[in-house]
Amino acid sequence: MVVECVEAYARLMSLGEEKTISVTTFRRSGDGVATPTWVVPLSGGRIGFWTSSKSGKAKRLRNNPRVTVVPCNNRGKVTDGTSPVAGTAQLVSSGAEFDEIRSKVKAKYGVMVPISKFFNTLGHIGKGSFPYGDTGVIISVDA
Repeated sequence: MVVECVEAYARLMSLGEEKTISVTTFRRSGDGVATPTWVVPLSGGRIGFWTSSKSGKAKRLRNNPRVTVVPCNNRGKVTDGTSPVAGTAQLVSSGAEFDEIRSKVKAKYGVMVPISKFFNTLGHIGKGSFPYGDTGVIISVDA
């Protein structure tokens, strides 16, 4: 059990170095919904990303913090030879942890951040307010 926990922790940390991971969140029915997501390594052996507080991902996480994560490409195709790591997510919208996520995402993805925000804004024209990156998600590996 201890060896499995250490291996899962090591895999989670290596996931933080990936460009994109597939994060599976779970509906109330138990059905998983996988979403390709940018990711950054965080202090304390965790990984993080940001999302909109109005996204389906954030809504599902408010109901159930259980997630699985696995490396993938930008379109969500899981990297061959990899298997999911189970974790628990925590939502944050302010404070040091949110600031850490925000600064690391901007540092890692650079010019892609404003480009992504622009296309997010375009995609939601006429649909009402849809904040960009206002919620941080911190994932810890399950022990």
